[in-house]
Amino acid sequence: MGGNNSDIKIWNDFRNGESYALSHIYYKHVSLLFRYGKKFSQNDELIKDSIQDLFFDLIRTRQNLCQTDNIKYYLFVAFRRKLVKNIKTHNLSLDPQSEFLFEANIVYSIEQEIIDKEVLTRREKLVRKTLKELSPKQREILFYRFTCDFEYEQICEIMSLKYDSARKLVFRALSSLKRCLSDTDIFLLFIKFLPRKYFS
Repeated sequence: MGGNNSDIKIWNDFRNGESYALSHIYYKHVSLLFRYGKKFSQNDELIKDSIQDLFFDLIRTRQNLCQTDNIKYYLFVAFRRKLVKNIKTHNLSLDPQSEFLFEANIVYSIEQEIIDKEVLTRREKLVRKTLKELSPKQREILFYRFTCDFEYEQICEIMSLKYDSARKLVFRALSSLKRCLSDTDIFLLFIKFLPRKYFS
């Protein structure tokens, strides 16, 4: 499921109290966790606090943590759970009457991940417009599948989906992109979107 021996060693060293392992895990993943958090909330302080809470809990309970061969996936699952809880608590404290489904309010915008320029070319504008036409869940699952390189089983756990539903969601999202974009535009999208390992 996308794991590797390096992650196994580093995670086990962290569980055993090796200080280098904590620093490695934190500095390798903190920026991605923050960008991930921005997809759920624009409250930077809430995101930073949630990341701090996550690592505090990891340190406090590290001797009891489960093994993993994919640290990024482990952190994403734990961070998403903590951030969702913090956002719900924050919303309820502001307005107890404003009950709504959290999923409907996720601000997913993969275009922010793949297009980071002040002036967009005509082609980049088309890619951005097309991505915005995808549903939030379609943008979310493409982010997990291609930016994070998660397996379908991992995506299903994060998004609470069945395996077949996850595959269909990716297929429909890609089909929507192909209907609106040329092969060249699709290439432009994915050369910036896919993990580097696909081009090594």
